[in-house]
Amino acid sequence: MSEQTRSEVYAELASVGPYGVHPGHALITMVEPHPGHERAYNRWYEDDHFIAGAMAMPWMYAGRRWVATRDLQLLRRPAESAVADPVTAGCYLSTYWITEGRYDEHMKWTVGINKRLNKDGRVHQDRTHVFTAFQDHEATVYRDGADGPRDFHALDHPYRGLVLEVIDAESPEQRAELLDWLRSKHLPERLAGSSAALVTVFRPTPLPGDRMTYVKQVEGVDTRLTLLWFLEADPREAWDEQFGGLGDEVAASGLGRVELVAPFIPTLVGTDRYVDELR
Repeated sequence: MSEQTRSEVYAELASVGPYGVHPGHALITMVEPHPGHERAYNRWYEDDHFIAGAMAMPWMYAGRRWVATRDLQLLRRPAESAVADPVTAGCYLSTYWITEGRYDEHMKWTVGINKRLNKDGRVHQDRTHVFTAFQDHEATVYRDGADGPRDFHALDHPYRGLVLEVIDAESPEQRAELLDWLRSKHLPERLAGSSAALVTVFRPTPLPGDRMTYVKQVEGVDTRLTLLWFLEADPREAWDEQFGGLGDEVAASGLGRVELVAPFIPTLVGTDRYVDELR
C-alpha cells in the first residue's frame, strides 16, 4: 500500500460510522508493578504507553490513571477476593472511554499497535495484570440528576478519588436482575448525600484470541459487573461510612457477591508522586 493510499484511508474511515460522545465501552486495567520496578513502570506507562499504547488510538477519547498507596490498599474488601490475590495487588489503575459502536474497530487497532510496541521493545514486562478487561457500558447513575458533569466528562473532570467495585452474580439471568436492582434501588440510595457524584456500571467482554500473551483472558464475562464510583472527596474521608457494608447489602439482596471494593486517588501527571508510598 502506497503512502498516498494510506492517507486516503484515514479520510474514508473518518467519514463513516458512529462518532458520538457516549462512553459505550471502556478499558479498565489494574496492574501491579513487580517489586523494585515501581518507578520504571510508572515512567514507562505515563511517558510512553498511556499515549502511544492508548490515547493515540482511534475512538479511545478519554483516559485517566489512578493509584492506590499502601494505606488505600489496606482499605480494600473483602480479604479473600476472586479478583485480586492478595486483595492488595494492583496498585495502579487506568480507565479509558471508547466511543459507543466503535469497539470492534478499536480492538483491531489495539491488537495491531501492541504487537508493534512489543516487537519494538516498548513494553515494560516487569508487571502483572491483576484485572484487565474491555467492558461494555450498562448504566450510569447520578447523585444529582441532571446537574453536574456527565459520564463522558468523568475522566477529564478533576475528581479526587475513584472506587472500583466488582460484583459477581451466579448466572447471566441473575446478573440482569442485579443490574436492575443496582440501577433502580441500591445505587441511588448509596449516592444520596455521599461524596460520589456518579457511578458507571460496565460488563466485561472477552479479549480477542490474538491478544498479548501476558494478559490473561477475562473472567466472568456472563456473570460479572464492574462499577466505577467517581468521588468529589478523598476516598479515605468517611470510608467506612460511605463504603462499609456494600458486600452485606449485595449479599442480602440474594443477587450477587461483592468480590472487590478498592479505593484509588488520581496520579499526578508528569511526576513520580506516590511511587514511594506503594509498599
